[in-house]
Amino acid sequence: MATFAHATPEHCAQPGRALTAACLDWTSNDRQDDPQLLTHTVTDPHGRTWQVSPAANFRISASSPGQIWQASCAALMTRAPVLSARLVTEHIKDAPA
Repeated sequence: MATFAHATPEHCAQPGRALTAACLDWTSNDRQDDPQLLTHTVTDPHGRTWQVSPAANFRISASSPGQIWQASCAALMTRAPVLSARLVTEHIKDAPA
């Protein structure tokens, strides 16, 4: 079972900072105490809703420990690769209409 040990308090704060810097509307369920339940809900520039959560331990590359976030959008039926908070934010912001 995944432990989500990679989702440190600093990592948990990164998506909020990146989403705010990108001027995207977002909310968090504030579950930093239990990172496997942490979810950020984001509205992209086209009005679609994305869910951003830390990826499970087995999806994290040892060579890229800062890339722990994964975004999914039901409207687009897509899931982004595991990325850093900044890159997952760019992925959401730049998703085509």
